[in-house]
Amino acid sequence: MTNFGFPYRIAPGGVTAGAEREDHVRELIAQLLFTRRGERVNRPEFGGGVGELIFSENAPEVAAAAQHMVMAALQQFLSDIIEVRGVETQAQDSRLAIAVRYRLLDETQEQTVIVEQPF
Repeated sequence: MTNFGFPYRIAPGGVTAGAEREDHVRELIAQLLFTRRGERVNRPEFGGGVGELIFSENAPEVAAAAQHMVMAALQQFLSDIIEVRGVETQAQDSRLAIAVRYRLLDETQEQTVIVEQPF
């Protein structure tokens, strides 16, 4: 098994749970976006910073800032796996929705993952 499931869990057989490649990449994106910078001891620069916006007012300006933060983080940490085709953010009521369009480097099909952050 080369792709661990996220969040880390134990499978019914008592081994580390795995994930299919597409699921693994989606989980990597979510993990990156919701990890705060400085949260990881050995990689303090890792993280997308979306969690840092939790106490901000949910406004279009926050959505625009999140869009730039997400794009930069994806290109910095996942560029060896995916080509980011676009990031769209939308502030709605008390939620920030982030849609990431990407292509796995060895495939031609574009995929989208949508993650939401409550405010």
